[in-house]
Amino acid sequence: MTARVLMVQGCTSDAGKSALVTALCRWAHRRGVRVAPFKPQNMALNSAVTADGGEIGRAQAVQAQACGIEPQVDFNPVLLKPNSDIGAQVIVHGHPVADMDARDYHAYKRRAFDAVMASHQRLTHAYDAVIVEGAGSPAEINLRDRDIANMGYAEAVDCPVILVADIDRGGVFAHLVGTLALLSPSEQARIAGFVINRFRGDLALLQPGLDWLQRETGKPVLGVLPYLHGLYLEAEDALPRGRDHKPDAQLRVAVPALPRISNHTDFDALRAHPQVDLHIVGPGEAPPACDLIVLPGSKSTRADLAWLRAQGWDRAIAKHLRYGGKLIGICGGLQMLGRTIHDPLGIESEPGSSVALGWLELETTLEMGKQLHRARGHLSFADAHVHGYEIHCGVSYGPALAQPFAQLDGGRSDGALSADGQIIGTYLHGVFDDPQALHALLHWAGLRNAQTINVHTLREASIDRLADALEAHLDTAKLEQLLGMTACVP
Repeated sequence: MTARVLMVQGCTSDAGKSALVTALCRWAHRRGVRVAPFKPQNMALNSAVTADGGEIGRAQAVQAQACGIEPQVDFNPVLLKPNSDIGAQVIVHGHPVADMDARDYHAYKRRAFDAVMASHQRLTHAYDAVIVEGAGSPAEINLRDRDIANMGYAEAVDCPVILVADIDRGGVFAHLVGTLALLSPSEQARIAGFVINRFRGDLALLQPGLDWLQRETGKPVLGVLPYLHGLYLEAEDALPRGRDHKPDAQLRVAVPALPRISNHTDFDALRAHPQVDLHIVGPGEAPPACDLIVLPGSKSTRADLAWLRAQGWDRAIAKHLRYGGKLIGICGGLQMLGRTIHDPLGIESEPGSSVALGWLELETTLEMGKQLHRARGHLSFADAHVHGYEIHCGVSYGPALAQPFAQLDGGRSDGALSADGQIIGTYLHGVFDDPQALHALLHWAGLRNAQTINVHTLREASIDRLADALEAHLDTAKLEQLLGMTACVP
């Protein structure tokens, strides 16, 4: 018996597809269904490393957690990691195949779709249900040819589709009706219903619009999800909006919003911590006074290094260190803290070398073949364990590495700690996620009475809140019918 497949598509990016898929996964998992997430094609710079050493979109790793299973490369067979406005690294079944511009990738899509269907076949034979997330919107007319991310996939596997729209943006009825109108007749027929996301207010005032929508389109509204404040779920790609109000904040942390910032989910633990004021600093915004600066990962390290200098961060970091502030570089940020970054093969950009910021005695050379590892170990400067994952092409070498940031299981070491103790460099993404490591790093940065938080526990609570909202506000009988759950539930 093959799995039932249900797909969630959105009227826009960030409409709530990832959150709804996560909610559906946890809801089905609670009911004893063997369920798996699936995103045929993802474009994101937030990624995760699977147990078998592959790379997938971060949102699919969260959705796997919602299903109670380990992430697999089949959950996201095609991942595009943008490295310019017109090009991206193409990752298939967890490993890079090439850098392509938009035209080249369009020609490559037939092969990419073969990978999508191979993953689809494996998942539908291994699970009772597969919950699929689309990408962007199915109504992008210029992307309809050879589509593998939305209706192209849904038509190929003949699955029903839920269409979700974000009412908080405004224009929700136009989004839903307009999207439906731009679909072909066969695509319109497979829309099983609408979900409206992020509603705040009196539902009775919305009801006349819902009644009109059902009359106008002939499609049911499966429910209206409320705006859930304070969710701690790793974002697919978009940077967090605004700053949280934290009256008890005692440690100020600044992170430059690099143009090609990668894995900004590294900072979710800092964003969640009640004593930390996290400020992601955008372009044109002056670097603020703070206790800790964190240089994040980057998909285009040399280009983002040039951007940092143009924004005045090199001078701001020098002043910050003179006044005793602390500095951490993660992955590409570690490379920026060294003396030189070499890219002789043009892996991330044009071949060449760039003078880095010079705060650590090390150099980095970008090489073919990406390092993809999960890692565990202990911090070298505190009695605390640490875990994370590595995703990088760079190989770093130099005297600074003789005093590592962490000793990893298996005899490896990671990163560097400056002789004066002010600067840390590490290749470990997720370094703040371990409660012990987070506590030690906050103490190192100056927060002496740091509260203990557990990001995994916070994420679990958020996933459960999503599933609770689904149970309370959506037509679960219709969802059970779409998933054929009566045959799966004991």
